[in-house]
Amino acid sequence: MATPEPTTQNITIRLERRTLRKAKILAAKRNTSISGLLAEQIETLVGEDDAYEQAQRRALALLDQGFHLGGRIESTRDEWHER
Repeated sequence: MATPEPTTQNITIRLERRTLRKAKILAAKRNTSISGLLAEQIETLVGEDDAYEQAQRRALALLDQGFHLGGRIESTRDEWHER
């Protein structure tokens, strides 16, 4: 019987000692661990990036569609550029 693949994976990072001390304090203030703090921030960044890409695709699709703004052009290009 195959064991299910875990949904999370551990990573290792390298931080300056000063940064690590401050991260420990920040995590304690938020009642979480450094791992939890980092996981939350990374998930937020990934979510924001996904949302940006979706919004960009929707905006480009709208531009490809074009917009009917109504009205008609009564003058010719030459008439507009006469001096």
